[in-house]
Order: sequence, then structure tokens, then C-alpha cells
Amino acid sequence: MWLTNSSIGRKVIMSVTGIALILFLTFHGCMNVAAIFSKDAYNTICKLLGDNWYAVAATLGLAALVALHFIYAFILTMQNRKARGGSSYAVTDRPAKVEWASQNMFVLGIIVVLGLLLHLYNFWYNMMFAELAGIEGLAHHPADGYAWIVETFSCPVFTTLYIVWFIAIWFHLTHGFWSAMQTLGLSGKLWFCRWKVIGNAYVTLLMLLFVAVALYFAFCGEPEAAGKCAAGVCGAAGC
Repeated sequence: MWLTNSSIGRKVIMSVTGIALILFLTFHGCMNVAAIFSKDAYNTICKLLGDNWYAVAATLGLAALVALHFIYAFILTMQNRKARGGSSYAVTDRPAKVEWASQNMFVLGIIVVLGLLLHLYNFWYNMMFAELAGIEGLAHHPADGYAWIVETFSCPVFTTLYIVWFIAIWFHLTHGFWSAMQTLGLSGKLWFCRWKVIGNAYVTLLMLLFVAVALYFAFCGEPEAAGKCAAGVCGAAGC
């Protein structure tokens, strides 16, 4: 099958899965911002996305997208290095402003995956997985997403790690956005620059949503949680 056996097909899979993940991040970012304005609203969303069958199915689908994206990124990177004698993730007609991101997409991807594992530990494990597995004795109820956000970002170490993660995602997506449009044949001479501007603006606004939530709860979270973090006893999230 050309999608899996050819270089172009693999790039198409990378592009489609990448766009799907950007759409998910858009939903996730908008969902997180709700926590700034209303604890009850955010927890209502968390309850709807708990151990319900549709939420579990969506999580499995998301995991499949991430796996496909990373696997084909690895395959393409190895192919490019072999063909170019060590250079990685090369694309045609790339502008100088994205040269660094273009040359380090795989490294950025590794950082993104490591950040994802941290995020899964802090939230998915303590929330959806805890509900599915019937885990008891956690610091907060699995459906109390607001409490988990407060506890996580009351810890300066976690806040710093998340900010680094968001920056890596920004670099990864600002290159990946226009690159996906190019791979899918939607980027001619005229639209190449347009997609780049659109992608940079969209991804920047998207990542600012995540940064805003992290900084809000880092500096404006509940005093009790901040006190626990200062004492080194952040509960299940840790410090």
C-alpha cells in the first residue's frame, strides 16, 4: 500500500495525524481555560470525559494517532539520515526562519513525548485510569480535575517542566503546520507564506492558552496547595 510503503505516503500519514493532534490540542486548550473562570464548569467537563465509553474510545483513538505520528516520524528520520549522510527531517523550500526547528523536529518530538508521559502521570493516571481501575486513596477524587490542576501547578518544578514542554510543542507545531499543508499539496508559491503566517499565529495563540493556565494556577492557585508544595508534600502529584 502506497501510504505505508512510499516516502510520500508516510509523509501524508504524518501530516494527517499531525493535523488531527492539533485539533485535539485546540479542544484541550479551550477546555483548560474554562478552569480559570469556573471550577464547576471545568469539573463538569472532566466528569463527561471520565470513564464513559466514548471518552475511553476517544482516548484509545488519540493514543493510536500519537503512536502513528511518532512511528512514522522515526521511520522518515532514519530514511533521511541514511539518504543525506546524517542530516535529519529535511524538507524542500524551507525558509531560514524555521531552519532550526526543521533540523531538530525529531529531537523536539522526543521532548514532546517525554512531556506527554509526565502529563499522563499527573492527570490521566490520577483521573480516567483511576476511575477505570477503581484506585482509591488518591489525594483528590478522579473527577475533580480542578484540584489536580491546582496541585500540579502549585509545584514550581512541574510548572517549569510544563512551560519547557509547551515551548517544544510550539517549535514542533509551527514547523509541522506548514509542512503538513505542503505535503498535502495545499501549499503553492502563494499559499506557502500564507500557511506559514496562519500556522504561526494559530499555534502561538493555542500554546498561550496552555501557558496562561499553567501560570494562572502557579501564581493564583489555592494557598493551601502552594503551602503543601513548599513543604514538599504535594500529594499524588509530588514536587
